[in-house]
Amino acid sequence: MATLPESMDISVGVNFEQQPSQTWYINKDTNRIQGTAEGLEAVRQAVEIILNVERFRWQIYRPYSGMQWEGLIGQEPGYVASELKRRITDALTMDDRVEGVSGFDYSINGNTLSASLTVNTVYGDTQTAVEVNIA
Repeated sequence: MATLPESMDISVGVNFEQQPSQTWYINKDTNRIQGTAEGLEAVRQAVEIILNVERFRWQIYRPYSGMQWEGLIGQEPGYVASELKRRITDALTMDDRVEGVSGFDYSINGNTLSASLTVNTVYGDTQTAVEVNIA
């Protein structure tokens, strides 16, 4: 005897709506919140925050928010490049406005591995870059 119903469709009568992407706009030049941002500018800001917050470390953020940087510092460049691509894609695609990540380009300058990439969003594409110390 089943404990839970097996043939019940729980999505009957439920309408899913896309919420607005409006958020507070943080002006990097003045370090102040100045009004709001929508669309591509809001996604750009979200991407920057996601890539600069260590995942699973801060209780103020949800567990699926942020990027896992731990374990990359000091590793071999080939490992860091492949793992960086996977982790960035995993972190950014948690946002339903991000459709994918493409155009990864890596460069090594001394002890720093730099990666530039394109974030494909529902509002258009945006460019971003990250760095990892591999020494």
